[in-house]
Amino acid sequence: MKTDVIVIGAGAAGLFCALTAGQRRRSVLALELAEKVGKKILISGGGRCNFTNLHTAPDNFISGNPNFHKSALARFTPLDFIELVKRHRIGFHEKKLGQLFCNESSQQILGMLLDECRQARVEIRVNCRVQSVEKLGNTFVVETNQGRFESESLVVATGGLSIPKMGATDFGHRLARQFGLKVTQTRPALVPFTLAEHDREILSPLSGISVDALAKFGKRQFRENILVTHQGLSGPAILQISSYWNPGEAIELDLLPDANAETLLVDERDSGKELKTVLSQFWPQRFAQAWATIQGGSKPMRQYSNKELRTIAERIHRWRITPNGTEGYRKAEVTVGGVATDELSSKTMASREVAGLFFIGEVVDVTGHLGGFNFQWAWASGFAAGQAA
Repeated sequence: MKTDVIVIGAGAAGLFCALTAGQRRRSVLALELAEKVGKKILISGGGRCNFTNLHTAPDNFISGNPNFHKSALARFTPLDFIELVKRHRIGFHEKKLGQLFCNESSQQILGMLLDECRQARVEIRVNCRVQSVEKLGNTFVVETNQGRFESESLVVATGGLSIPKMGATDFGHRLARQFGLKVTQTRPALVPFTLAEHDREILSPLSGISVDALAKFGKRQFRENILVTHQGLSGPAILQISSYWNPGEAIELDLLPDANAETLLVDERDSGKELKTVLSQFWPQRFAQAWATIQGGSKPMRQYSNKELRTIAERIHRWRITPNGTEGYRKAEVTVGGVATDELSSKTMASREVAGLFFIGEVVDVTGHLGGFNFQWAWASGFAAGQAA
């Protein structure tokens, strides 16, 4: 079977690239390893799909080249995707911080993409395992368990290494290396932290409790909730900072980002309360008690000197905690690293050295923050390649 474009991977980026190329009257075949397409779309946003972010900007992405993604993001914006959503009469709302979700179900976004693919006459094959890829002259030859396919353009949209139980593999990275492209070091991102045994023993009974905090690592900081888990720490602020964290180093948490902790503590000196009771005015009671235990225990406020209260306040604003590690690709939402951006055209996502070969979405060394940015990169990079493939 011969076609103009073969897209390997029918997730967000792959489907959007396929429908874009199909709209240019290119014959397109999309190959998906799983038994159904768009699995990550369906589970995203708690089943309501955080499909974009109104505040998308280049600084919301991690890449070896901080300028690479600017072109694609400028050529297909959140407003462009919103127009498509509106055209399909899908209700949506802004949850917070520019994050847009479906009112009903993630299935609506997947259904929209599949409708657009049908209208563009894109053929999609599921349960299709690619066994080998080679280029003979100007033609890509793709051998699969469903037969041999040939095309003049090949788009790799196989995603990263996150959530292997949903079929994630390193196939895209291996294919890039096969054709001589560099792949940068990969690691789990948007992933919960695990804690050392001592900290975990104290905190794990609090699993499910969340606290508003400012998480910091290096020059990066994120203000949202942190969540205590059985293994360590999660929640939006932790997931965000995990994308920047280096193993063995401490992160810093400001647990009262809107207040002056020293003033609050000094004002309570004559109240007759214990430290844990004072702290429970700002945090859940069990969290306040556990945090006081980590800091050496709780005693009546009048028994603390000014110096001790200053030290406690400093720890509240700069609680340094060194993660033991992360929960790995099993729980990571995305992968940092991938096909090196200096191997690709920022305008078309095409390989600079191998004519007709494209890489899009999470397989590329561009990773978004939490909150719809990774979907916007999928749409934008898929659009860029679909316009050129």
